[in-house]
Amino acid sequence: MKVSKDEIIEQKVDSLLKLMTLEEKIGQMSQIRHFEVNADEDVSAKFIGSIIHTQGPNPGETALDWQNRFIALQKKALSTRLGIPMLFAVDAVHGQNTFNGATIFPHNIGLGATQNEKLVEEIAKITAIESQATGFNWVFSPCVAIPFNEKWGRVYEAFSESTELTEKLTKASIKGHQGNLEDSNTVLATAKHFIGDGATDFGVEGGETSLSAKEINQILLAPYKVAVKENVGAIMASFNTVSGISMHANKALITDTLKVGLNFKGIVVSDWQGYSRFGKNDIINAGVDVVMAVDGNLVDFQEGLREGVKDSTVSMVRIDDAVKRILRQKYRLGLFENPFPDASLIAKIGSKEHREIAKQAVRESLVLLKNKNNVLPLSKETKKIVVVGEHANNSGLQSGGWTINWQGSYENYNGATTILDGIKKLAKGEVVYDQEASQNHFDADIAIIVVGETPYAEFMGDIGHESNQLQLTLSETHQKYIKTYQEKGVKTVVVLVSGRPLVVTNQIEKSDAFVAAWLLGSEGDGVAEVLFGASNFLGKLPHSWPKSVEDFNGKYGPNFWDKSIEPLFPFGFGLKY
Repeated sequence: MKVSKDEIIEQKVDSLLKLMTLEEKIGQMSQIRHFEVNADEDVSAKFIGSIIHTQGPNPGETALDWQNRFIALQKKALSTRLGIPMLFAVDAVHGQNTFNGATIFPHNIGLGATQNEKLVEEIAKITAIESQATGFNWVFSPCVAIPFNEKWGRVYEAFSESTELTEKLTKASIKGHQGNLEDSNTVLATAKHFIGDGATDFGVEGGETSLSAKEINQILLAPYKVAVKENVGAIMASFNTVSGISMHANKALITDTLKVGLNFKGIVVSDWQGYSRFGKNDIINAGVDVVMAVDGNLVDFQEGLREGVKDSTVSMVRIDDAVKRILRQKYRLGLFENPFPDASLIAKIGSKEHREIAKQAVRESLVLLKNKNNVLPLSKETKKIVVVGEHANNSGLQSGGWTINWQGSYENYNGATTILDGIKKLAKGEVVYDQEASQNHFDADIAIIVVGETPYAEFMGDIGHESNQLQLTLSETHQKYIKTYQEKGVKTVVVLVSGRPLVVTNQIEKSDAFVAAWLLGSEGDGVAEVLFGASNFLGKLPHSWPKSVEDFNGKYGPNFWDKSIEPLFPFGFGLKY
């Protein structure tokens, strides 16, 4: 009888597990950052199972430097008694967005607007290639949350408020990332954040998700069922609570629902420093297998877990379950045979072919909300075009959070094009740039006014968070940009760069054309191609668009929309030429 590949892997996992000491097992459950002071020593001395790259010192200047840093660490792991290779993880949420010069795609909210499964799969394939090219074999993507309230600062990381659309794009993303996992150009994917992260009351990151078990099962669990069916390598626990219990310590949902109920065989990884934040060994007992970024808490975690086993508050069965899941994925990735990254992939980082796919995603993600008297498409022969707003000429601003830096960048980065670049490339007439609407270009035939949010990521991106001044409307400055040209009678095309629908009812009403452009990534010039009619508008709203600030009170979404509140535009709305 022929033995399957999965059966062979299980035999290898069981054989290796029998050889391991408790210290080696706990080491496999430990994830540290590559730039910690004692990282090199800890990898071998403490049997570290995985490395994470986050905000902080880069592994080097070039992609080869990055690979070499990780190769050096991997050699430390391979020098241990059992020579178990490590996983190298990164938050590649819209391309390999931590590397300056990589191809960066529209954030998931923009991909949700495309509704294009094949495109999402292709983007995930490219993300895997560029992640491997910089030394990573594990990505913390895709985010499969179902956001209910735009106050949540991670709305843009999710595809849509629609469960059905999220299911389709989750499948495509995981398929693209993982492909044939043994290939050197694929990576382990991670569905996140389990569960209820985007459905907290008032959109608070890490808040309470006050849905019933039935509602969670019907609305939020569906993308995870798809992910498990696609054999996703990992699932990340979320910061929120359900029924007052932290998800990291929620055994009923992590073990009973996910691992047993859905038969998930992969790794459950904590979110940032989950061990010290959510009850220490409680999270292990709940079913967390890998503890992210233990760093300065490495000794606390390893000794605490060892003591837990010693005093029987953590069972060896639970430890063995965690380690089996980790080893299983390492065998699936082929790391025991090929533990090092492929240097030949480096040439593909930010390649023309990759950027063309990213530009296609930009074109297909744009949603036309208004086009009065067919002001769009613009003629390339237009005598004078004035482009307004700092977002028009800044690739950092157009890309949002998780771009080079965790909370995003406020300046241009390598290889990217801006919206202004694209307009200048296509327009045959005069193009002038009035960054702050302070110049006198009221003789222009058209004003393209690019406005939007400044970059943000988790926590800091929540509207109402003490660290920011984010709001549900455009800033007064950006409202002034639009008003300045409208009051002078210049035809205005407004392009909104944002990670969520904003209340712009007044601005839409007074504009000649209005485009929701989301967060574009590195290929900003794709916007101009659609404005000038080289491509038609294809994007459809991935979220219902609110009419007023009051619409944000409480939580709402496709299944919780207060019927007395009519959205300005429904889910799926989008005009064409």
